[in-house]
Amino acid sequence: MTNYSPKILATSTAVPKYTKDTSEILADIGEHLKDHDERFRRKVMRIFEYAQVDRRYSIMPSDQVLAPLSFEEKNDTYVENVKILGQQVLSEALEKAKLSPKDMDFIITVSCTGFMIPSLDAYLINAMDMKQDIMRLPVTEMGCAAGVSAMIYAHQFLRANPNKRAAIVSVESPMSTFQHNDFSMANMVSAAIFGDGAACVILGPSDEVAPTLIDSEMFHFNDEIDMMGFKLTNAGFQMILSPEVPMKIEERFGDILHPFLAKNDLAIGDIDHLIFHPGGKKIVQLVEKLFAEMNQNLDDTKEVLRLFGNMSSATVLFVLDRLMTRGGKEGDRGLMLSFGPGFSAQRVLLEWK
Repeated sequence: MTNYSPKILATSTAVPKYTKDTSEILADIGEHLKDHDERFRRKVMRIFEYAQVDRRYSIMPSDQVLAPLSFEEKNDTYVENVKILGQQVLSEALEKAKLSPKDMDFIITVSCTGFMIPSLDAYLINAMDMKQDIMRLPVTEMGCAAGVSAMIYAHQFLRANPNKRAAIVSVESPMSTFQHNDFSMANMVSAAIFGDGAACVILGPSDEVAPTLIDSEMFHFNDEIDMMGFKLTNAGFQMILSPEVPMKIEERFGDILHPFLAKNDLAIGDIDHLIFHPGGKKIVQLVEKLFAEMNQNLDDTKEVLRLFGNMSSATVLFVLDRLMTRGGKEGDRGLMLSFGPGFSAQRVLLEWK
C-alpha cells in the first residue's frame, strides 16, 4: 500500500422524467387509501406532509407506482431505466473530468432497488466502449450506505494502484419497491421519504486542488441485523425499517465519529464540510442536533432531501455534487457519512489539496 491519495475529479447527478410535488402525491395517496378508515388515512397523510420532501422523481408514473404490478413488471422497468440513467450520469461526469470512457480502470455500480444479471457495469462497458481489461464491482445489497461504501472501495483500489482512475455509478429506484397491498407503516414511511435518482463520481490523480480521499472506514453495529433492509416477496422488495434506527445512531454516534477523526489527528471542529446521507427527517434532525453542538450544519443534506427525497445510495452523492459545484478551498476538510443495512455506518475523510 502506498501513500498515494486519489482525488475526486468530477461528479454528476440525474433524475428520471416522472415527477410530482407533495400536494399532487397526497391526492394520489388519498385515492389509494380510500377504503381505509379515516384515522389511518390522516396518519399516513401527515407522514407525507411532514416528511420535509417537497418533490419526488420516479422511473414510472404514479399510477404505475401504486398499481398491483408484478415483480417482473416492475423490475423490467427498473432495468430499462437504470441503463439509461447510468449512462447519462457517467457520460456527464466524464465530460466534466475531460476524460474518455477508455480512461477508466475500475467501475463500481451501486443499486439495491432492483435486480439484474449481468449487472449495470457490464452494460456500461459495452454501451460506452470501455476498455476490455477494466475492473468491475457491482455493489447490490448495502442500501443507503452504499454510496459511501463505493467511495471506500474506490479509495482502497486506487491507493493500491496509483495513477489509475475509477468511476462510481449509483442508480436507485426506491419508488419501484412500493408494495400495493402493504399498508404497514414501514411501506408508508418509505413511500413518503424516498425518490428515484442517479449519481456518478470520477476519482483518480490530479495536479489541481480537489477533494482528496485521506481515510475511509466502516463501522458495524453488533446484533442489529434487522434494523433495515428488504424482504423479497412475490410482489418485489418489501421494506424493513425499524423505528429504533435514530435511537441506535444516537447511542453510537460518538463511537462512529471521534475515533475515526482522532486517528487522523482531527476533531469534528476541524471539519469544514459535512456530506451526510439524508435518510429521512428524524435521522436528519437527530444528526443535525448532534452536529450543532459542534458548530456544524447539514444545510446541503436537508436541501437534497427537500428537492429529491431519499434516493438510497445515490443521495449522499447528490450532497457531494452540491459541494463540488460550490467548490472548496485548499486546506478544507470534508466528512462523508452514511448509514445502511447491516446495520452499519460508512465514513470517508476528505481534504482539499
